[in-house]
Amino acid sequence: MIRLFAALPIPDEAAAGLAPRQKEILGARWRPAESLHITLRFFGPVPEDKADDLDAELSVVGRGPFALDLEGAGAFGEGANFNAVWAGVARSKPLERLAARCERAARRAGLPKEARAYRPHVTLAYLRGADPAAVGAWVQKHNLLKSPTFPVCRFGLYSSWPSDGGRVYRLERAYPLD
Repeated sequence: MIRLFAALPIPDEAAAGLAPRQKEILGARWRPAESLHITLRFFGPVPEDKADDLDAELSVVGRGPFALDLEGAGAFGEGANFNAVWAGVARSKPLERLAARCERAARRAGLPKEARAYRPHVTLAYLRGADPAAVGAWVQKHNLLKSPTFPVCRFGLYSSWPSDGGRVYRLERAYPLD
C-alpha cells in the first residue's frame, strides 16, 4: 500500500510570500516550502496495482493551463481542537473542474468516492494543543492574504511518507496541463 494524493505544487515565488506568515502560533508544525501544495484529491492508502491504474487515469485528465491566486486564511477545527492553519485559494472554475476530473479518475481506477466536499487550500501548519486565542489572532491577522496570480501548468501524483518532522511528500508522476 502506498499513501497517495493528487495536487498542484505551489511555485517558489508564492511559497516565499507565505513564509513570513508561518509564525506566531506556539507549537505549530510549520510546513516547509517544498511541502506546500493544493490537494486536488486525497486517495489515501492505495494498493500498488490500483496505483498503476490511477496513474493511467490521471494521465488523461489535463485540459489546459490556468492561473490561480491564494486568498484569505483560516483554520480547521475549533477551540481546543484546531488542527491546521491554511491559506485559501480564490474561487476558480478551472481548478474545480480539474479536481472533479481527478475524482472521476479515482472512481475509474476503482477507488471509493471522496466523502468530503472539495475545499482548496494550502496547509501552512499542523496544530496540536495550540492556544485557541493564538489561532484566532493568526487567522484574523492573515485573513486578507492575497498572492500574485501564478500559472498552473501541471499537477502531480504524490506519495506521503512518515518522518520525525511530520509527513514527507514525494512527487511520483507529473501530468502536464496542455
